Amino acid sequence: MRHTQQPAPEPPLLRGSLIVLRRKCGKPSCACAQGTPHETPALSVSLRNVTQLLTLRPHDLPAVRAALRRYRSAVQDLDRRALAGVKLLRQRLRKEKAEQKRARR
Repeated sequence: MRHTQQPAPEPPLLRGSLIVLRRKCGKPSCACAQGTPHETPALSVSLRNVTQLLTLRPHDLPAVRAALRRYRSAVQDLDRRALAGVKLLRQRLRKEKAEQKRARR
């Protein structure tokens, strides 16, 4: 039997922002009642103009940060490629226009 190797899954991309939620729990004897609120990391994501918050555990943060970096990098790469495409199109159109001018003479 032959084993076919499946490609490794792509690492996930995440769009959004890491934020920290700060709140008081409401217990009168808790330290948060005197000042320092509880803090919870969260991912803020806007989907269809609705902001959603996904609360995270501290051990989720490294993977979420890495996925956010991969997303930003992918967007930057896509922007570079799109701008290169615009540049090539502009060059082709200028060349065609110049050729048309020469043909009319």
